[in-house]
Amino acid sequence: MKDFFTKSAMLRKLPCGVILALMGVLGVLELALTDRKYGLFTGGFGQSQAVDTLTERFIFLLGYISSMALLILAIWWVIVRLFRNTKSWPPLYFLATIVAATYVLLLTVTFQLHQYFSDTMSFALMANLGGGSLTDAILFVSNEIFIGIAGLALGLIAYIHVFRKLARTFPVRASHVTWPAYGRLAIGLTVSTLALAIAVPAASTDAQNGLNRTLAWGLFTEAADKITDFDNDGYGWISSMPDRHPFNSSRYPLALDIPGNGIDEDGYGGDLQLVPMVPQPPITLISGKRPHLILIVMESARYDAIGKRINGTPVAPNLEAIAKTGSIISPTFSHVGFTTASLKSLFGGALQPEKGSPSLFRELKSSGYEIAVFSGQPEDFGDISETVGMRDNADIFIDGEKLKDQRAFSNGAQGSILVDEKHILNAFADHYQRPSKWAQPQFLYFNFQSPHFPYYHMGMPLNLTDRPLPRSEINAGNRDRLQQTYWNAVHYSDQQLGELVSRLKRDGIWDNSVVVITGDHGEDLFEDGFLGHGHHINVRQNGTFLVTNRPGLTTDGAIGMSDYRAIILSLLKAEKPHIAAKPVLMTVGDLERPTQIGIAEGASNITSLRLDTGEACMVEKKQCANARSLTGDFRERVDRLIRIWGSARWQNRADSKQN
Repeated sequence: MKDFFTKSAMLRKLPCGVILALMGVLGVLELALTDRKYGLFTGGFGQSQAVDTLTERFIFLLGYISSMALLILAIWWVIVRLFRNTKSWPPLYFLATIVAATYVLLLTVTFQLHQYFSDTMSFALMANLGGGSLTDAILFVSNEIFIGIAGLALGLIAYIHVFRKLARTFPVRASHVTWPAYGRLAIGLTVSTLALAIAVPAASTDAQNGLNRTLAWGLFTEAADKITDFDNDGYGWISSMPDRHPFNSSRYPLALDIPGNGIDEDGYGGDLQLVPMVPQPPITLISGKRPHLILIVMESARYDAIGKRINGTPVAPNLEAIAKTGSIISPTFSHVGFTTASLKSLFGGALQPEKGSPSLFRELKSSGYEIAVFSGQPEDFGDISETVGMRDNADIFIDGEKLKDQRAFSNGAQGSILVDEKHILNAFADHYQRPSKWAQPQFLYFNFQSPHFPYYHMGMPLNLTDRPLPRSEINAGNRDRLQQTYWNAVHYSDQQLGELVSRLKRDGIWDNSVVVITGDHGEDLFEDGFLGHGHHINVRQNGTFLVTNRPGLTTDGAIGMSDYRAIILSLLKAEKPHIAAKPVLMTVGDLERPTQIGIAEGASNITSLRLDTGEACMVEKKQCANARSLTGDFRERVDRLIRIWGSARWQNRADSKQN
């Protein structure tokens, strides 16, 4: 090897061979993983835009090879020109190891993340996991991050040790070859990749969406998109949502579509036709006979918990008993699929209530109710308490932050503070020992946290599983054990619900109380390859239930979290709630800038649209297609979805001005 790098014409071509080898090995690895996860070439549910024709595959390969070659060649140019490392074996060593290690690391992180979440996951959605704080979301996974950093540190130490040993064994000599930087080739590849990035969307949306799932193409188009954002509206020519009007800052993807002006500002559904939307109800006071209100929210409790059996054992027997003598609506739908947004909608009666707007806490306090909060989570998390006036109006306020010395996990993230229901019920018992406490109408809000990820904590009884799945082993391969662990947690929360109900009946409070039990959203358990909530629209992630001890509650249509406040106020006034039949809007992300939107019409019909890829789905039929190619009933459902989303954005503005 000492003489191998002596100057020769043939040897100067060696970097090209290394680049081609890296492209081949990493390309095969990435495409195999991408096809396995998303059905890139073979299709599947949620992937109607497979690259499955000869023409599409040719276009895809042109873009993939060009972007991959450009990325590796750019790294080579940096090594040779910027770091002036031009001779012998070190530049090749750096190229092979840096490209291979970094690419494999990025692939590992990407596909590990997408093993649990859909590819709608973004920094904004990660922040939602932290109640709006990206820092809190990072703290939530701090154990995994620490292990990753430790692994990277050890790898870097080993990398430096190997390089130093090679440098001593094979010193660089003056006679060794000096490598070319291939600057002109890099410029040529930049031009060709840019041309392809502009041409591919027009030639094949399937090829475009396939390329958007690859790393090299994604890095290039992200940079090119920033450069081509000529009107500074946040969107350029080159992106998953390209700006088709690059010099008009009022027309871009996700722009607010102005109805009736003949212009389609956001590029979806033509000029917006507004549909009637239900405004946020004004402050409503309860007078006359005022029953107690007892509201229990069970974290991540899915709609199908009621009626679910594990080896013949009911998951939620107490819920089922209450529903049998009272009422049940299932599924009901979370609009966003995250705790913070769901609770704001529940208490505020709007998709996105403003701080200071009407809420159950404000109107029941004004109606003479005493208010008590007993929650296993921090209610300041994600500004829940401030938005709906929880802490300001509560006479008793005990939440996960106050009881954090009794939390189940040591994690420092606010969103991961979980206090066992037993501690919550003990706090309730301490404050409600005297019967005279019930002389004034009471509003009690309980939040049960045990079904929260990772679905098990020390001290939780094992009634539906004998081996709870540890957090470190949660993956798709352990789906069955994961599901048993989750249902065991729901069963435990239901047991604690039974303890609360027994206490209320023993003290003679039950019959003079409106009791409402619900989840805040659902939970995917790898049924379609996803875990968790808030990153994909379907009945498992968005669907929960509404159970009350009051009989006669029915509906002709779908129910969303924003309907709960009106329902509860009607029950307190001994009126039959009137729930207008209407679609329930759902979004992945914020109402103004979602990645995906959807509507539920009835219990099962769900229509969704990926705004970044244009993929529309009739979810209950597992049928997907590009939104621009739809006809018939499918087209009507998607057009209706777009009109409802656009109208909801305008209604949200109207509610904000009113408040």
